Amino acid sequence: MAERVRLGMVGGGADAFIGAVHRIAARLDGHYELVAGALSSTPDKARASGEAVGLPRIYDTYAEMAKREARRKDGIEAVAVVTPNHLHYAVAREFLKRDIDVICDKPLTGTLPEARRLARLAERSKALFILTHNYTGYPMIRQAREMVADGELGRLRLVNVEYPQDWLTEPVEQQGVKQAEWRTDPDRSGTGGAIGDIGTHAFNLAQFVTRLELDRLSADLDSFAPGRRLDDNAHVMLRFESGVKGLLWCSQVAPGVENGLRLRIFGDRGGLEWFQEEPGRLWVTRHGEPKRLYTRNGAGATPGNTASSRIPPGHPEGYLEAFANLYAEAAEAIRARREGRPAPANLLPSVNDGLRGVAFVDACVRSSARDAAWVRPR
Repeated sequence: MAERVRLGMVGGGADAFIGAVHRIAARLDGHYELVAGALSSTPDKARASGEAVGLPRIYDTYAEMAKREARRKDGIEAVAVVTPNHLHYAVAREFLKRDIDVICDKPLTGTLPEARRLARLAERSKALFILTHNYTGYPMIRQAREMVADGELGRLRLVNVEYPQDWLTEPVEQQGVKQAEWRTDPDRSGTGGAIGDIGTHAFNLAQFVTRLELDRLSADLDSFAPGRRLDDNAHVMLRFESGVKGLLWCSQVAPGVENGLRLRIFGDRGGLEWFQEEPGRLWVTRHGEPKRLYTRNGAGATPGNTASSRIPPGHPEGYLEAFANLYAEAAEAIRARREGRPAPANLLPSVNDGLRGVAFVDACVRSSARDAAWVRPR
């Protein structure tokens, strides 16, 4: 095992779901050592959370952390940014300008102007910038990407992706549910609600597998829960390059659905289907033939599938392992930068992927405000 990457974290305090996920993902393959953090915007809570996690170095603010860690010979090499969306730009900026690699949760930022500024900062910095669109780390998604690229579906025609949930069916943000409070607050979440939170995942997944660029869209956003200030449901028609047409539905007010991310892609020779709640299965149909089931690390597995799998076929792998695949690939890229050698090929989501995601949200909001008019990303 190569020397572990010294990792810091901003956000992700003791009661934050996504912070714990990032810590587990970083630990899973033994590539990282979490050595520093500013886990909350409240100093007392930051200290208590840091102690609970067992951090060697605990900071009251991310600015103090960036300055002091950059001066240390044993300072952090990378930082995980797991704050609410409105802080992504400011936090990432402090570390990028000190050439500390950034691993940032999605979406890139809450607004398009900030996303553009952050993309420019990342391009000027010597540091790496990695966005954790974790669904791109699933083995079967990587197999789907390879199969589409190899032409197994023929010329693409249709891309349908949906991501429904039910956890915001009632206005739980008014009942003190922290995860709901900031996600439904435009000052912290940004211009999009469900479309920014899970719609960006669905959009990123469709682009990752097909490698298509969006040309224009027509979006209808709704806020069904009483008093909610951001959308909790979105229907979006998509027009990709080369005339490929798509549909995207995301919702957080769909009772009975826990995490229903589903992708369907159809070409003139066949189609495929993947469902996140059964992530180790990929259904592929060649036109006129019976459906075929491909499994994680099973018969017919592609190189991208097997390289992303850890355990034998039939043993479940899922959300945490997909997250860990991104962290493992990030560690290899970080070590390569440390050692002055070319980074190995990887499929890590970049700052430009993040910029496309925020531009997608911005276009959806603009389109919906004009009664679902067709608009192009800016």
